[in-house]
Amino acid sequence: MKIISQNKKAHHDYFLLDTYEAGIELKGTEIKSVRLGNVNLKDSFVRIKNNEVYVENMHIAPYDHGNIFNHEARRTRKLLLHKKEILKITNKLKEGGLTVVPTKMYFSGSKAKLEIALAKGKKLYDKRNDLKEKAAKRDIEKSLKNYY
Repeated sequence: MKIISQNKKAHHDYFLLDTYEAGIELKGTEIKSVRLGNVNLKDSFVRIKNNEVYVENMHIAPYDHGNIFNHEARRTRKLLLHKKEILKITNKLKEGGLTVVPTKMYFSGSKAKLEIALAKGKKLYDKRNDLKEKAAKRDIEKSLKNYY
């Protein structure tokens, strides 16, 4: 599995509950640009319309050697999931307080896959607690390294 792009902001802003692997419908110049690693998942989100899943605001840079048929950078792209998975996600979203965010994009074999996660938003104090825990863990590792 070769990771192309990760959404680090999603881990900072949300509690990630369930993850799903989704295929993504791309055009020819898009997949060439993805292979070069020109993908940004920051500020992207997933929307469900008519029992179909779409990722919006995901930036795939235009392919440098493309022609007039080059793709638009932030177009809406369809995600490929099983019907049962889509129904499970929509039912959890109807309960409220949850959203779906893309966490990483990678190649599985020759296919581009997008990992999406059901997420619950963090409050400001949750983010502060995470930063404190991270700093404490870093200090402990540093002191252990100096001890040995």
